Formats: sequence, structure tokens, C-alpha cells
Amino acid sequence: EGEGDDGRHYAVWSDPYPKPSYLFALVAGDLDSIEDRYTTSGGRDVKLEIFSEKDNVDKLDHAMSSLKKSMEWDEQRFGLEYDLDLYNIVAVNDFNMGAMENKGLNVFNTAYVLASPKTATDGDFLNVEAVIGHEYFHNWTGNRVTCRDWFQLTLKEGLTVFRDQEFSADMIGSQSVKRIEDVVRLRGAQFKEDASPMKHPIRPESYISMDNFYTSTVYSKGAEVIRMYQTLLTREGFRKGMDLYFERHDGTAVTCDDFLSAMADANNADLSQFSRWYSTPGTPTVTYSSSYDNGTLTLTFRQSSLSTQGPLHIPISVGVLDGNTGEEVAQTKVLELKEEEQSFTFDNLKAESVVPSILRDFSAPVKLVADDTSTQELEWSYLAAHDTDGYNKWDAGQKLYTQAIFKTLSSDETSETTLQLVEDALRGVLASASEDGADYSLAAYALTLPGESTLAEDMTPPIDPVALHKARGTVKKRLARQFNTQIQNLYDSLTTKMQSSTASSSSSYAIDPISMGQRRLRNVLLDYLTTIKETAEELNTASDLAYNHFQTASGMTDKMAALNALVGMDTSHRDDALRQFYDDANGDPLVINKWFTVQALADVPDVLDRVEALTKHVDFTLSNPNRCRSLVGAFCMNESHFHAADGKGYRFLGSLLGDIDELNPQLSSRIGKSLIGWKRYDEDRARVMKEELEKLKGKDGLSDDLFEIVSRGLK
Repeated sequence: EGEGDDGRHYAVWSDPYPKPSYLFALVAGDLDSIEDRYTTSGGRDVKLEIFSEKDNVDKLDHAMSSLKKSMEWDEQRFGLEYDLDLYNIVAVNDFNMGAMENKGLNVFNTAYVLASPKTATDGDFLNVEAVIGHEYFHNWTGNRVTCRDWFQLTLKEGLTVFRDQEFSADMIGSQSVKRIEDVVRLRGAQFKEDASPMKHPIRPESYISMDNFYTSTVYSKGAEVIRMYQTLLTREGFRKGMDLYFERHDGTAVTCDDFLSAMADANNADLSQFSRWYSTPGTPTVTYSSSYDNGTLTLTFRQSSLSTQGPLHIPISVGVLDGNTGEEVAQTKVLELKEEEQSFTFDNLKAESVVPSILRDFSAPVKLVADDTSTQELEWSYLAAHDTDGYNKWDAGQKLYTQAIFKTLSSDETSETTLQLVEDALRGVLASASEDGADYSLAAYALTLPGESTLAEDMTPPIDPVALHKARGTVKKRLARQFNTQIQNLYDSLTTKMQSSTASSSSSYAIDPISMGQRRLRNVLLDYLTTIKETAEELNTASDLAYNHFQTASGMTDKMAALNALVGMDTSHRDDALRQFYDDANGDPLVINKWFTVQALADVPDVLDRVEALTKHVDFTLSNPNRCRSLVGAFCMNESHFHAADGKGYRFLGSLLGDIDELNPQLSSRIGKSLIGWKRYDEDRARVMKEELEKLKGKDGLSDDLFEIVSRGLK
């Protein structure tokens, strides 16, 4: 690079490796940067540089650290080294996506690069690490080996999401915690997509706008399909398949079938039936029954899906627990369900009674249903207390919560029995969380009730989101009151422990699994404590606690947890905290986004009026994707208020989508998906949602992106 005779500057970029043209990028601007170096395992000295606007350079260190960790991890896990002498990342404020893997110059949304304790939550720090890793991993799975056509998008995205999930699990040191986080997102977003007019296989068969298929299905479900390869072939077998894949296809554009062939050939395995996952839309259901006699456990599974080619090949990981002691009498075994109905036996089990632990580690993206529901609650209760699989232990508790909420919703006369089992499970979690060496993150997730979006996926239409919200709140308040003393004691204990750690540390804010786990658990406990606010005295107590949490916060994580609690309370502390948060932001775009989002998600009767007022705020604009998502997109996720019976939430969104579409078709189509699930709701809600879709369909100049969503939504 240098300066020419005419005063213009130039740079010559040399990359000897074949690549598709979509990977070319050029960024020009008044930017500053930080630099570092990394030496690959093969001895290559690589210059690393991350660019941002000058005011943000002090927030780039975590991104650089994450990049170096990614490079080292890919060498150790998959034997893949970086192949050039230069690796650049640039952070951009106005960016539709999370990031883009342009060769040698990754272009990033600032939300996934910039991080400091004062401006970023623990979740933000983890997201930066994951997305930095994701785009780096694309150098091999996406760049060196790329897609033949866009129908094969999951070939690079599903595979790379799986790789970044594995990377993140290793970085936080807990496969169970990471698995829980990924499944929560899958059930809340991808299962919802599978139940909508936009459902599609991970390899779509047609599209109007390819932008509409950068979806949870292609990415998250695609990653689950990749994970099933590893479950079936073992981690070592999966690595053998990856090695053969790169050996065969480095420098070429390939298909999902080529990846499957490499996995099959490297392991001498027949995966022909497994290929049906690529063409099957929707979420499969697996129904099971069990019997135990004289030391032999028999499990029978029955599968149903939208496959047009016959049964899917479904890996089901199963362990078996002693029904009296809780000890594991059969370690995890992967059963391969390949028929519509199939039975498996576990022989010579040394136990009077047993409890099977099925679908461990969420070994397949399916819904698991018991054939006989008469004893399932007792089994869930037992697994929640004793299961040796961290994911299934958590999931059993989630199923108990779900059952209690649904029975509360329907006023089921057996709800009290279910709630007693829930209380037993919660009592155990609180006790274990108080012990030395506790896994704080696992405890936090075990205490957290399923979200309303996840709950809705297990309901039969028509769904009443307002009633569901009320039922969930009723269960949560009961638990908060029942265990108020234990929750308060644990909250106080964690507060003391965290203050002591800060006093003895050179840094006031640590980004490590234990510190993040403590903050996560303490914030979940705060959420329970501030749920009790029916009387004026209770409201003042909850408000004082949340405001003190806000004022003493060591970073953005605790500050946001407190603000989330305060925005649902009509007190002076709410207004003071919102004002202080805004002033402290000092114009930082990512922090201002949080300020908009926390208000859009508030559980208050006039939240829509507040959101409409915020659209006129001096800092709000539809033209910036992050800002638009932070308010309009966030409100659409406020289930009970967006789906209010009067339909005003739908009309609010409909009134904005045309304007958003003129500015940003990709953004309008994504937010517009909030209107297409009308068949899941009652007649009045459905009518208003359809009316808004019809208005949009009749609008002149509608983009292909939004037109495709609207058209499919009206079918």
C-alpha cells in the first residue's frame, strides 16, 4: 500500500486461494484501530487489526482477545490454521446482520465487536466472543469451501453455527450451560418458525428473496443437524469426516450432499436416510413408552414428521437411573430411531425400578412426548432432582414449570399437585445453589421459568397470549412468595460474596464463568424478589431493592437487570433510573438501544403508548437497523402487549412496516414476520393481523423481501 503520484492512496490485496465474489469487501472511513499479532501452529505470523470509529477504540480489546482464542481453538479442535498474513475486522454502526465473513476483512455490526463493562452486559461479551469466532471459522467453512448455490446456505451457516457453539462451550467451560442456552433460543425462535407459514427445510426448495432465508431454521436447526452427525459418528468420527471434507473440496463450491458423503465415507457409515433432514420442514415429534421387567427396560419410540420420503434417522441419547437411589445404572447410549415405530432394550439392569433419561443433551431437534402421561410429572420431578445429564436435569424442571403454568391457565383441579412438585424442585435448586462450588449459571437457568414464546409452541391453537402471561405470572408470584426467605438469603449471600471478590481483585469487573454465573443467579433472584408488589408496601420494598441494585451495579449486566425490574413499577425510582441510564449513556448508540429496548419490553398497561411516544424521541430513527430493532422489534417480542386483544399492537406495527420497507427491505421482512402467525390466535386477533397484511400487500412499491413474507402469511 502507498500513495500514488497524483496524491491518491492505493492498496494491493493478494490472496492466492479461490473464493466467491460475494466475499470481497472494501471499507473506507475516518477510523482508528488496535493491532496485535498471532503465530499459527505452523509458524505463520499474522497481523490482526480491528477498526472502529475513534471514540470506540477503547471497547475493542475483548474482540481482539476473542479472535486470538478462536484461531487457537480451530487449530486444536479441527487442525485448521489461518491462511493469510493479515486479518482485519471493522465495526459498522449501520449494518443489517450480525457480521459478514468477507475474506481478510470481516464487516461487523458494532453490537458484536464493542464491549466494556460500562456499556455491555455479560450476554454482550459472550455474543462478541461467539460472533467473532463464527466469522473467523467461516474462513474454512464458507470461504475456502463454499456453497454451490444459495439453496445450500445451511452447508456453511449450520456448520459454522455448530462450530461457534462448540467454541463457546469450551470457553465458558460448561457444555450443559451452553446447550441450555442454545436450546432455549431454538425452541423460542426456530420451533416458532416451524409452526408458521414461513416453515421450510434447512435446504429451502424455492424463494423470491434469498434474504428471507437467513433464518433460524437454516442457522440454528442447521446446526442441530450438524450436531446429529457428531452424535451418531462420535466426536472422533466427526473430525475424520471434516478432514475428508476439506481434503476433497478445498477451493471448490459444493452442496450439502457433498458434506454428507464425506461424513459417510470417512466413517464407513450409511447416512442415506439421514439426508431426509435436509428436505423435511417442521419440527418432528417423537412419542415414547417404557416398561421394566426383571432387569430389562424396553423403550418404544414412534416418530411423526412432514417428511415425504419416509421416516427420519433420529439419534436419541438415553441414560437410565436407579428409581430409588438416583444412581446411573446405564450410561448414555445413542439409539438410532430409523423406523416409524421401533423398540430398544437395556438388559441386566441392577435396580428394583428405573427412570429413563431420554433425549440427553437434546440429541435431536424434536418434540418428545410421553405415550402415558399419568406418571410423567413424577418422572420429571425425579429427573430434576437426580439426573446426571445437566441438560436433561434442567429440561425436566422446565417441563414441570410448563405443566404448572398450563394447569393454572386452564384452572385444572390437579394443578396443586403439580405445583407441589415444582416447589420440591425449586427447593432443591436453591439448596444446591447455596453450597460451596455451586454451578451458579446452571442454578440460574433451573430457576427461570420458560418464556412465553416457548410455552406457546406447546399449546394447541387458539392461543390467548394475555391469559398465558397471566398464568405464568401467577406461578412465578406463588414461587416468589413461597420461597421469599430463601431467595432473599441467597441474594444477600451472593451480594456479600461478590463484594468480597471485588475488594480483593485488581479488577472491579471480571469476565469469567464464576463471576458471570454469580451475576446471572443474583439477577434471577432479584427478578423473583421484585415480582411481589401487589400492595403499596410490597411495591415500595421491591422498588427500593431494584433501585439499590441499580445504583450499586458494578457494570451493565446488573444495571440492566435492575432496570428491567424497575420499568414494570409505577414509582419515582423507575423514572429516576431511566433518566440516569439515559444520561450515563452519553449518546453511546449501543447503550441508547438498551434504553429503548427495556421500555419496549416493560410489562405495564400503557406500554404501547410509551413505545409510540418513543418513536418520536430525538434519538429514535427507523433508518438505523439496530435502533429500529431496539424499539419496534423489541415491542413485537413483548408477547402479551403486542398481542393485546384490542389489536392495537398489530396496527402499530402495520403502520410502520411500509416506511421501514422503503428504507430497509431486509429489516421490514424480518419484523413483518410478527404478523404472519394469525392462524394460531382467536378470530378477533386473526382478523386484525390479516387486515394489516392485506394493507401491506396492496401497497405500491413493496419490496420483494416483504412481499414474500406477506404473501406466505396470507395463505
